[in-house]
Formats: sequence, structure tokens, C-alpha cells
Amino acid sequence: MTVVSPSNKLHFFPEQGKNLATSLLLGLVVALCISALVLAITHLQRMKRLETLADNFSQYMYSYAVDLQDSSYKLLPLAQQPCERVIPELTSSAAFKLHVRAALLVKNSTAECSSATGKMSYPLAKLVPDINISKRRDLAILAETPLMPGKPALAFWLADPHHAGDGIITTINLNIPPYLLFSAQKEGVSGIALAVRQEAIGIYTGQVTPVAQLGKPRLERSLPDFPIKLLIFAPRWQPQLIQFSLLVGLAAGIVSALLCFYYLTVRMSSGREILAGIKRHQFSVVYQPVMDTQHQDIKGVEALMRWHHPAAGPIPPDVFIQYAEAQGLIVPLTRHLFSLIVKDLPVLQQCLPAGSKLGINLAPSHLKAASFQSDITQFVNQLPGNYFRLLLEMTERAMLEGDDVLESFNWLHEQGFDIAVDDFGTGHSALIYLQRFPFDYLKIDKGFISAIGQETVTSPVLDAVLNLAQRLKMETVAEGVETADQAAWLARRGVTYMQGYYLGRPMSAQQLNEWYCKLPTNSGG
Repeated sequence: MTVVSPSNKLHFFPEQGKNLATSLLLGLVVALCISALVLAITHLQRMKRLETLADNFSQYMYSYAVDLQDSSYKLLPLAQQPCERVIPELTSSAAFKLHVRAALLVKNSTAECSSATGKMSYPLAKLVPDINISKRRDLAILAETPLMPGKPALAFWLADPHHAGDGIITTINLNIPPYLLFSAQKEGVSGIALAVRQEAIGIYTGQVTPVAQLGKPRLERSLPDFPIKLLIFAPRWQPQLIQFSLLVGLAAGIVSALLCFYYLTVRMSSGREILAGIKRHQFSVVYQPVMDTQHQDIKGVEALMRWHHPAAGPIPPDVFIQYAEAQGLIVPLTRHLFSLIVKDLPVLQQCLPAGSKLGINLAPSHLKAASFQSDITQFVNQLPGNYFRLLLEMTERAMLEGDDVLESFNWLHEQGFDIAVDDFGTGHSALIYLQRFPFDYLKIDKGFISAIGQETVTSPVLDAVLNLAQRLKMETVAEGVETADQAAWLARRGVTYMQGYYLGRPMSAQQLNEWYCKLPTNSGG
């Protein structure tokens, strides 16, 4: 927990190291989990994109193959005519067909007419050894063609159904649309190949390679009705996705670690430190004398809790009380205050006369607690009978609201306890407080007292507060009296009680006893 003192210095409690280690560990776990999750999600998304890419490739190839088959089917009758007669039509058809390198008419298993070279006579078995002309359609891979040596091509065979051994061979260049290649490269595809039986042509390399040497593809697609496969090769994990996942995980880990450290330090550590302080007896109580204004006789004390942390030193009450209220620990802290006062009772009885007022600060949130009445009852039962008169002080800096608070006020009055509004005029709606809640005492904040004898904007306010208290028949207590002039002025204005460094500083019970013994008179009035 970080405690902010009035001097704006930061005191770090010993658990900072533990909080930091816990936060770093949580950040590491979150970073690993988020990285793994993001990597898994992006990997699945990438695989879906690869599936889509493979489908688009195969759909493009299938559409082209069907279109080529249809156009080739129209040329089949030309094989029954002399080459000289059909060469113009054959050449025109090949020239205007996308990706076609050449079209050859086959008669009796012999290529007799080429769109590229004209009339010829060459056994098809030597020209395209892997083609099976007994099939209705077939495909084969050519390492090269006569007019384009070193340039692989696909050979497509379409048989004439009416004449055995007759048909048409079309050689095709492997030209893939740029948008498909761009999509493949974007997804980290390392290779694409078209495989026919035991051989494959690499789209990227343009080389003919045995299928067995290519390794296992990431995706594979077969074209319906055509003996060809599409093979897509890609690494299982794309480096860019790994880097992205690590960056997202790192960012999430850093944010988680910072939030965890903030939560442990600012929100939780304070609560643990307060509970630990109670357990380790770090809290104590000091008592500030409350004097009669006219005769300056002691009429009681206000019990004030102090916290001396072994590492952070004295913690200002405003700070740890605020933390206790924020963490829901004000009730156990107040119970601890009661127990500390009970321990001091024997010493307090030595210096305080019977009937002395014992002022104790209560948080408004405590009034709403289910245990409020039992907490007060248990504390009062430990006080010596009819010796102290309990004065419960409610600070105006915290909002009092709700019917349950009013019920608690009524119950306190029924038990014979007095109620004071503390720090009047410094918090919420002062007049509304006095109208709604039955206070017995009005404690004037030291900010007004310090303005006595000075012409400041608060001087008229102090006069108005005193006049208001007199009209409401409330007894008044001036806080923060530091000079004789202030004490004399308050006496003239009819203030009932006062407290402050001029009269006595907050002291332990033993110091209070010693201070009381040194007073000119030990009469308590």
C-alpha cells in the first residue's frame, strides 16, 4: 500500500516486493495465455484462408479445364480431314484460347497436324509417352515442348468417341492469375504444385519434380473428372502470426501486471496492512484534554487513534481511516479502538474525575452496520459504571444519510449517550445536518478558530455558527485552540468547551496522568 502523507512523500510498505513479484507472475501467465490464444485463433483463421485459397485455385483450374474440354470437343471432327484444309481453323482456335501453347490433331495414334508447325507425322506415344489414349480424357506433364525447350507444360488429351485412336492433344502453359499468387504469398504459402500421377510441376519454380520428393502438402485438392491434383505447401506456423501473437500477449501481460500491481498496492494492500497492524499491535490511542472554557478545568478527553507502522513510520489518521472505510474495515478498526480504550481505563480513572466525557469518533458507515448496537453495547459494558459519559462524534466530512442512520441516533439517545457533529462547516450540507439529526454538541473546526482576531472571510461564519448553536441550545466545543487570546475570545462568546495545543496535546494515558498531576489544581469540577 502506498500512503500519501501531507508532505506528499510516498512510503512503501514491505509487501511492495511481494506485490511486484505477484504482478510480474500474473503478467507472465496472462502473456503466455493470451499469446497462445491469439496464436490459436489466428492459426485457425489462416487455415480457413488457406482452405479458401485452395478452393479458389481448384475452382479456377476446374473451370479452365471444362472450358478447354468444350473447345477441344468442337475441334474433334477436324481430325478426319486433311491438315491443309483445317490448319487455319486449328491455328485460330489455339491462338485465341488462353494459355494454350499448341493444339495437335491425332489420327490413328499419330499426331498429324499442329497449330504451331502445320502438317506432321509423329507417333503420339513418343511425343507424350504418359498419355493414355484409351481413356476418354487424360493429362500428362511434359518437361518441355519442341518449340519451347526447358519450359514444362501440361498435355490434355480428349479422345474422339467415334474413332478409336483419334482425338486432340492440347499443350497448356502454367499461367496462374496474379491475384491467386498474391493471396498465396500473403498467407505464407511456400509452394504450389500441379500433380499428375507421379510427377508435379511447381508453380513458383516451373520445374518438374517427382511427387515423392515434394513432401507432405499442407492442403490437397483433386479436380473432379480430371486426373490432376493441386498441392499447396505452407509452414504450419507463420512467423508473422507468431510475432503478432507474442506482441499482443506482451501488451496484455504488461497491462495485467500493472493493473494487478495497482490493485494489490492501492486497493488490497491497505486492507491487509490495517488488519496486520491490528494483529501486531501497531495501533495506539492518545487522549486530548477537553477543558471547560470559563475555568479551564478538565471535563473529559477525546480518544484519537494513531498508527505507527514499523517501516512507513507514523501514518496520518486521515489516510488510514480513509483506507479503512474504502476497504470496509472501519468496523473492525473501531472495535480495536474500543479494546485499546478499555485497556487504558485504569489509568484514565486515576486522572479523570467521575462524570468526565469520553469522546470517540465514529464513522457514519459504522452506524449502518448490522453489528453497530452490539458493538457499542459490548464496549459500554466494559466501562466502569457511571464513571464516564460517552460522547460519540460524527464527522461531517462523510455524508450521513438514510433512515437507518436516524434510527441509530435515536437508539443512542435512548441509551443515554451524547452525539456531536465534528468538524462542523467543513463538509457536506451543515444546516441540513442540524435540522435532520438530533445532535447534542457542535464541534467547531480549527479552521474557524485560527481566524479569531483576524479579519478573514471565515470570521462572520464563526459568529453565525455560534449564534446558530445558541438558538438550537447545543453545547459547543472549539477545536484547535492554540493561543490565550483565542481561549479568551471563546470564553467571552459563551463557547462551552475547548481543546487544542494551548490546553494540552494528544497524549497516551500514562502521559495524560502525568500531565494532570502537574496542573495547578487537580479538581475536575
